[in-house]
Amino acid sequence: MIDDLLVTVVIIAALGCGLMAGLFFIFSVCVMRALGELPAATGIAAMQAINRTILNPVFGIVFAGTPVACTIAIVAAVVRWDMPGAGLLLTGGVCYVIGGLLVTLMFNVPRNNTLAAADPAAPESAGVWADYLRTWTAWNHVRTAGCLAAAVLLTLALAGDPGLR
Repeated sequence: MIDDLLVTVVIIAALGCGLMAGLFFIFSVCVMRALGELPAATGIAAMQAINRTILNPVFGIVFAGTPVACTIAIVAAVVRWDMPGAGLLLTGGVCYVIGGLLVTLMFNVPRNNTLAAADPAAPESAGVWADYLRTWTAWNHVRTAGCLAAAVLLTLALAGDPGLR
């Protein structure tokens, strides 16, 4: 029963990490480049709209649920360190919590808040936008890698542990 529940939680964690990696990936390779080609005022307004729109229930469930599932995987790995795949569970969970969640909260969200306060039409906003594009996107690359690594490690834990299949 506990093993079945753990399998379900790890599947949810791996899927959540994969979804977040995909979301962040598309911003890194497409969305931010496209917004960067726009005039600053238009790019700012578009990103402000994206940042408002993304705060919806579907995103919220994945964004909030994934670290919960990863934390359960981390605790399970520590408590049951002798189980096959425990190291993968621990590392995968930590990759997401640090590389996905903490990077988002510490680096991307503050930049989003700064951009939200910017007036797209104000001349000084062009500098805010240039800095945002450079730094937000750099940190987005980091969280993309963290989420992808987490998804891979959690999937490998599921594949390698007969108790998790």
